[in-house]
Amino acid sequence: MDVFELREKIAKGENIHIEFKEGVRSNEELAKHIVCFANTDGGQIFIGVADDGIIIGVEDIDEIVRRIDDVAFNRCEPPISVIVETIKADEGTVLVVNVPKGRQRPYRTSKGFYYIRSANRCRQASREELLRLFQATESIFYDEIEIHKATLQDIEIESFKTFVKTYMNIELREEMLKAYMKNLKVISKNVKPTLAGLLFFGNDPQYFLPYAKVIGAYIEGEDIATPPMDKKDFTGRISQILEDSMKFIKLYLEERHTIKGLEPEIHLEIPEVALREALINALAHRDYTVSAPIRIFIFTDKVEFHTPGRLPNTVTVESMKIGGAHVLRNPTIYNFFAKMGLVTEVGSGVFRIMELVRKKLNKEVSLQETKSEFILTIPRKERI
Repeated sequence: MDVFELREKIAKGENIHIEFKEGVRSNEELAKHIVCFANTDGGQIFIGVADDGIIIGVEDIDEIVRRIDDVAFNRCEPPISVIVETIKADEGTVLVVNVPKGRQRPYRTSKGFYYIRSANRCRQASREELLRLFQATESIFYDEIEIHKATLQDIEIESFKTFVKTYMNIELREEMLKAYMKNLKVISKNVKPTLAGLLFFGNDPQYFLPYAKVIGAYIEGEDIATPPMDKKDFTGRISQILEDSMKFIKLYLEERHTIKGLEPEIHLEIPEVALREALINALAHRDYTVSAPIRIFIFTDKVEFHTPGRLPNTVTVESMKIGGAHVLRNPTIYNFFAKMGLVTEVGSGVFRIMELVRKKLNKEVSLQETKSEFILTIPRKERI
């Protein structure tokens, strides 16, 4: 970075990627700012610049650089590799500490505090944000965490037994019950229901997880500016949500009836397999740390599936298009769907949706990632 670029960045002020510091007041404060950038999206700390953007410079440059290296290595856990630049301006020398987005997130200070960058400041990560950081590095899977307020009585045991018998061909005896529930992560080692356990076998999942539902809306228009003609909330266990949501979607799609043998066959304008795959994909891969429901909008020209949370880890829109994305955010939920025969192990769900729609409608499925959700859009056939 040269002086011109330095002044240009200072002129724009502090933001999510830039922090101004007059000097290094304490090692803990410096560790806090290094950790918060590493836990978020990386950034730069300008040392020798006042909060109002005035360059005041630093003295004893070598000592401060050694201190920065010591803090990054010994007071951040795990250690963080930073690059320090020295830039000489007329007003004084500025040190720019370049902090990369960490590969071993989440990071914490040596005193045990986790920080993230929010707008133009650092703050301690909330429980949900911390869980998200652990989840992003697969240190923890959120669907396996225990729901503290729930008890074993909140699981319908007969439903679990039926599942094991139907999809695993095992007749559970009473003495085997808890062992199987723990192995399948329906309950934790503390005999507390997990998030996945409640979603598949809970008596009332939304009592503990009110956002774990699907909202369906039918809109006689092409965007959400038009009020919905019909709107429903789908709750209950995942199997019930799946069944009710599919009924709602099919209610507002055109059907074509053909006769095969002596029985009529119903063909939806959009392949039912593609619709079901899109819904299962949303239920299986959504970010359950985000307190928001899955939303399905049926417009006159398309059907949109809005899945809470960004794409996990290394998954990108481009990798999904070629069937090369198979990173599991919720492995227990996915495992249950796999046992039911509703998903494959090759991560080709979105690719399959695209192929089915292309073959049936000769149109392309749209994939979009925003800051808070993933949107899969299936076009409808043109109305005459």
